[in-house]
Amino acid sequence: MPGTFFESFTPPEVARISAAGRRVRLPEGWSPIWERTPADKAYVIISGEVSVRRGGAEIARLGAGDVMGEGGIVRHSLRSATLVALTPLDLVHFTAEAVEELSAEMPGFRRALDAVAESRLG
Repeated sequence: MPGTFFESFTPPEVARISAAGRRVRLPEGWSPIWERTPADKAYVIISGEVSVRRGGAEIARLGAGDVMGEGGIVRHSLRSATLVALTPLDLVHFTAEAVEELSAEMPGFRRALDAVAESRLG
């Protein structure tokens, strides 16, 4: 997936990351993450598009290959935005524990998460 969260990983690493999560489908209109709630999960979008909203206003859109929900886990903070599915979503769901385990096992995974979280500060 060029231009995606997975682009810096080898195929075996992508398989390991994917295996640490659970594939889920969510309907259009669903909000898998809510602003100012505890960071207990993260997702990688396989297909679909989400609106990223802060204070009700859209600040970004994410699509296939993007990671979402990583910021609160990386920073050990409450969620900074609400995510709303603009289309049906096919996702890989990761618990906070799975994210921490992958981060400990694969330093490159943690660096990739940190880079995404840092790029979204603002």
